[in-house]
Amino acid sequence: MSFMRRILPLCVCLFLLLQPGCESVQEPLELPSETDNVFYQHSVRASYMPVKVHIMPLTEFTRPGDGGEMSGIKAYVSLLDEFDCQIKAPVVFRFELYEYVQPSAEPKGRRIAIWPDVDLTQAAANNQYWRDFLRAYQFNLDFVPQRNQSYILQVTSLCPTGKRLSAEFTLKN
Repeated sequence: MSFMRRILPLCVCLFLLLQPGCESVQEPLELPSETDNVFYQHSVRASYMPVKVHIMPLTEFTRPGDGGEMSGIKAYVSLLDEFDCQIKAPVVFRFELYEYVQPSAEPKGRRIAIWPDVDLTQAAANNQYWRDFLRAYQFNLDFVPQRNQSYILQVTSLCPTGKRLSAEFTLKN
């Protein structure tokens, strides 16, 4: 028995000395191939491209005023990425105005106006329309509304990816 009492502690000590520690062995980091990296970069960039266009409720008719302002529509448009964040992007905007047909399943009647496309693919033009405090674009569209008439403003965004995004907003006069 005394032999076991001497050998057992010795075996336990030897076992603990030979046992590896808790830390695992780190394998060297494997860098992705260039092809994988290009794919990753494209997928990350795509996350920050517009996926939705939104006409903000600030959009309204304007009246001729003291500031030499013409009658028209002041439109505020924001672009949203897949995270629902308002972003700035190189896009082309197209604005169309339709008459509002009251008791109808399809309230968008005949087209009243279409404005020339607004190309914001260049930085200078993009900055001209961008309102940073709103995180949106502001457009002044010339138009003289009829009294007591409602309209539907449609904006279409032509994205650099080839995607077309569209939104509608009812304007009441």
